[in-house]
Amino acid sequence: MSDYTLNCRGRLVSLSEPCVMGILNVTPDSFFAGSRKQTESEIAERANQIVAEGGSMIDVGAFSTRPGASQVSSEEEMSRMRMALPIVRREQPDAIISVDTFRPEVARMVVEEFGADIINDVSEGDVRGAYGATTCQDSHQGLVAEEGKVPAIFQEVARLGVPYILMSTHGTLRESLMAFSKEVQQLQDLGQKDIILDPGFCFGKTVAQNYQLMNELEKLNVMELPLLVGVSRKTMIWRLLGSSADEALNGTTVLHTVALMKGASILRVHDVKEAVEVVKIVSCLKPGNLKPGNLKLET
Repeated sequence: MSDYTLNCRGRLVSLSEPCVMGILNVTPDSFFAGSRKQTESEIAERANQIVAEGGSMIDVGAFSTRPGASQVSSEEEMSRMRMALPIVRREQPDAIISVDTFRPEVARMVVEEFGADIINDVSEGDVRGAYGATTCQDSHQGLVAEEGKVPAIFQEVARLGVPYILMSTHGTLRESLMAFSKEVQQLQDLGQKDIILDPGFCFGKTVAQNYQLMNELEKLNVMELPLLVGVSRKTMIWRLLGSSADEALNGTTVLHTVALMKGASILRVHDVKEAVEVVKIVSCLKPGNLKPGNLKLET
């Protein structure tokens, strides 16, 4: 694994060992019920749980992107963030806080008012990427980039100077690489320093395309940027197995193992303890870690 680092508001975060990002959704309708936290006590408990189980990053979302979820206004999204982020900061002041949003005004607010460290955008710079079509509100706010123009969220994160997670909404690796090449160049032209690539499992992809992408995941390393993988309890697992999100932990662990062995630097997860254990085991297999004396194991 490459020794990537992120500059999170002046704090250098090493990705030489993979990091686990725990999910904290302040929404009533995220696809996995276990991630939904809406009261002060629930948010505090979840933030503390993520760190206690070994997570170093907390990804806070206030707008569900599951298929069929109700869309909320930017005002409602910001209201939810204003409620949740002070609690997360109070409980875990040293954790890296990522905010899951595609809206430039929300990104600006969470960074400037609450010191969010990372912006995680599931729309690939264009709200249509996440939902297939614009809402009237989003169109009027100028969130959708016209052909050939730089997306507003790219401009905002570059101005804010925080790491940015760029997620693909394309169906194949080839399409993702072509889009990433253009988008990374746009971001770098704006002065964006830290870019994390997310292949976007279960966004704009069939179940078969998701597994083909996982099979070829290491090819994204050609971009020489850290990779975030978010497969936790997603439909690509439970539809294949004929189960449900509640029953998808074992399948999630299998895919986390594969992703790490193919070069993932960050795992975005619901089940932090289990993901941290995967990281520890896979890290033992790295060249050099199997030398005598490197592993503290009882004989």
